[in-house]
Amino acid sequence: MSLSHVFQVRVYYEDTDFSGVVYHASYLRFMERGRTEMLRARGLSQGEIMAGNAGEVFGFAVRSMNIDFLKPARMDDLLTIETTPRAIGGATLELDQRVLRGEEVLITASVRVACVANGRPARIPKGVREALGG
Repeated sequence: MSLSHVFQVRVYYEDTDFSGVVYHASYLRFMERGRTEMLRARGLSQGEIMAGNAGEVFGFAVRSMNIDFLKPARMDDLLTIETTPRAIGGATLELDQRVLRGEEVLITASVRVACVANGRPARIPKGVREALGG
């Protein structure tokens, strides 16, 4: 579909467990930030969408995620979150994400997000589909 988006994040103490290794749930936050910044780079502000300032009110909710934890990140590491749209359906978007330290791949994830409006599945608006390369 589209080119990958990259976003960098520094690992802080709050992201780690007692040993200074990144706690597994912290990667979920890092990847969420990567997805949000990918949308922002394509002119889609989630805050504006959810406030109704960009047309239809909707949001994206993670439907499923498959994560492979390959290597640990540690406090003070500078990580790159790479987000690549893979497929766009009527109401879903599939993405691949990787977390890297330099060239070293630490995490790979396949993510499926669903478009939701009023608590129910909804079609992804045409302008959003176009911005995502669909």
